[in-house]
Amino acid sequence: MKIGFIGLGNIGGKLSGSLIRNGHDVIVRDLDKGAAAQQLAAGASWGESPKEMAEQADIMITCLPNPTASAHVMEATDGILAGMRPGMIWAEMSTTDKAEVERLAEAVMAAGGRPVDCPVSGGCHRAATGNIAIFAGCDRETFEQMLPVLAAMGRRILHTGELGSASVLKVVTNYLATANLLSLGEAMVTAKAAGMDLATTYEAIKISSGNSFVHETESQVTLNGSRDISFTMDLVIKDIGLFNQVAERAGVPLELAPIMQDIFEDGQDRYGPREWSPNIIRRLEEATGLEILAPGFPAEILDDEPEEPGYEVSVNGI
Repeated sequence: MKIGFIGLGNIGGKLSGSLIRNGHDVIVRDLDKGAAAQQLAAGASWGESPKEMAEQADIMITCLPNPTASAHVMEATDGILAGMRPGMIWAEMSTTDKAEVERLAEAVMAAGGRPVDCPVSGGCHRAATGNIAIFAGCDRETFEQMLPVLAAMGRRILHTGELGSASVLKVVTNYLATANLLSLGEAMVTAKAAGMDLATTYEAIKISSGNSFVHETESQVTLNGSRDISFTMDLVIKDIGLFNQVAERAGVPLELAPIMQDIFEDGQDRYGPREWSPNIIRRLEEATGLEILAPGFPAEILDDEPEEPGYEVSVNGI
């Protein structure tokens, strides 16, 4: 199968790289052609427009920063829908809104295509090694056809049910990751203020009931000073907003989410929308005069996830 991949950002660049590395025939495109340098050098071809790519591809993957970008790539005059052929799969790997996925999916099906929402979770470091988790919302036949492609990009693959279910679960998990990040910031600053060694604090949390995936990744980049998790404050605000939309439609009165949004909007105002999200801890560092760093802490994320080939699949009953 020929695969078109649009969106070569922090995650998309690594996912498309995994497809190429695993022998797939890939056409790539990004607003910045320079972002495709590695993919083109590895054997990918360049797509002059989404329409032209769709006219050639069996599967079109979009991995874009927000729903507006996805809608444009799909619906523009030279967009994917303009070149879609019967039987082609559109795979939305962006973090987006369920209602927007369903709206675009209707247009895909009207053109004879098959839609699937398949966002990823696990961070850029796992995307780079093919160990990222992938949710997939679609019918069983489409899932089975997509599985070899998903397995080339990720390790844990969960069929979440009908179209749109994967997008809901992605924003739920991103919301939880943000809650973890904020609570870890308060915990680290409090431990420092109480006279604790931060490297010891990290290990104590890691072996305790307070541990989490976010602690094992984002606490590392906080303590080593890089604060680089390849995820920015504006994207956090977008994801909290998507979670709020899900809750509002379901009639759930949220208490923590509005506070989290206020904190990150303040962080964005102070440090800029493209500041790395772990630097939200700077608000507490500035308020206390403390520096949350551990000298000699590893400069790279130490990930216990194995990198050997293979994948795990969990399939929903539909």
